[in-house]
Amino acid sequence: MEKEYSQSRRQMLTETPIPKLIVKLAIPTIISMMVTALYNSADTYFVGKISTEATAAVGLVFSVMAIIQALGFFCGHGSGNYLSRMLGAGKKEEANVMASTGFTLALILGTILAVVGNLFIHKISGWVGSTPTTIEDTEKYMRIILIGAPFMMGQFVINNQLRFQGSAFYAMIGLMCGAVINIFLDPLLILYCKMGVQGAAIATVAGQITSFFVLLLGSMRGENIKLNVRNIKFSTRFFVEIVNGGAPSLLRQGMAAVSTLMLNSAAGRFGGDAAIAGMSIVTRVMLMMISALIGFGQGYQPVCSFNYGAGLRDRVKQGYYFCLRWGFIFLLAVGVLCFTFAPEIVGWFRDDPEVIKVGAFALRCQSSVISLSAPIVMTNMMLQSIGAGLRASILASARNGLFFIPLIIVLPIFFGLTGVQITQTVSDVMTMILTVPMAYSELRKM
Repeated sequence: MEKEYSQSRRQMLTETPIPKLIVKLAIPTIISMMVTALYNSADTYFVGKISTEATAAVGLVFSVMAIIQALGFFCGHGSGNYLSRMLGAGKKEEANVMASTGFTLALILGTILAVVGNLFIHKISGWVGSTPTTIEDTEKYMRIILIGAPFMMGQFVINNQLRFQGSAFYAMIGLMCGAVINIFLDPLLILYCKMGVQGAAIATVAGQITSFFVLLLGSMRGENIKLNVRNIKFSTRFFVEIVNGGAPSLLRQGMAAVSTLMLNSAAGRFGGDAAIAGMSIVTRVMLMMISALIGFGQGYQPVCSFNYGAGLRDRVKQGYYFCLRWGFIFLLAVGVLCFTFAPEIVGWFRDDPEVIKVGAFALRCQSSVISLSAPIVMTNMMLQSIGAGLRASILASARNGLFFIPLIIVLPIFFGLTGVQITQTVSDVMTMILTVPMAYSELRKM
């Protein structure tokens, strides 16, 4: 007989007023997402003290890191969404099996990625857009990052599973421990020990390994589901559920990897290493801002999936509108600041006139429409959390895939480097047009 989920946790998720509940869950997840973005930004900042070529190399490897993150979120969101719905329906044993299965799948995929990636490191470096002046640094940085792939993916899974159980605080602590290690080691290894990009990679992987073990310990505490090898069950049913719940995240992050690769390639063709560095910095800055929004939305996801599973559809809608309103206001304010201080923000990472020139214009273009990300992200998270996998996958792949990929091919042909700089802006506007009818149709059903 299946044990019912803790009454106190159930009561919290189904009876606490929506604004209070989402804020309570969102604060740790916002911090967690900002910390995740900080891993990459810290490397970019300290490597920027070395050279433009080193900055470009770290930016090129970002597409590989995005693939690692995509697979981690695929397993984490896929298993997390399902276990949260099962907990909402009172089926804890089902949730237990899914948690262990999703975690194990991530470790297997991470190990395969680490081995295959290092075997073909030179070819991959060429695929991500390395130039003759950046390929050595690219390979040094990527090799170490790939070795840490199993730990990176494993900690993404535990982090998301904890969030979907309503234990966002544990998730935040795990990521913050890793961030402290990363930020401490970056200047020590890069600048003091003169290890360059290798030092940056070691600092990042050390932080991820720290997060992995802290989160693993946190998952064993209190009411949280305990990961257990006896609960692993690689059945078709569980794999289908992981795909249904995780495909939107895989497509969203996977398309981000592809778009970053194509963006770097186009930037290199039309502007050289300085353009790659400038666009890489803009990508990091925008990721930091969007990460705060995603963290806010992730505070909504367990509320959405749990209450949807419990049949409380009004609370699902109320949470969506609450997140949409405040997410839009936040990004509007952030957009104004980024637009106003664009040259200073880019220059803080790399004080090179050519890099600043390219990056500042691109940052102003993207910050002018960044507020559109609120309805795009919140709608995608709602669809994903209620199990509408197909629609969520289409929307998730739109911003960095369905629209971005054709645009990054076409726009530079007509506008050169300017086409590269405006691609993400045009893609965001087109994604917003797709979002509106999807959100309306689903909300109307509720």
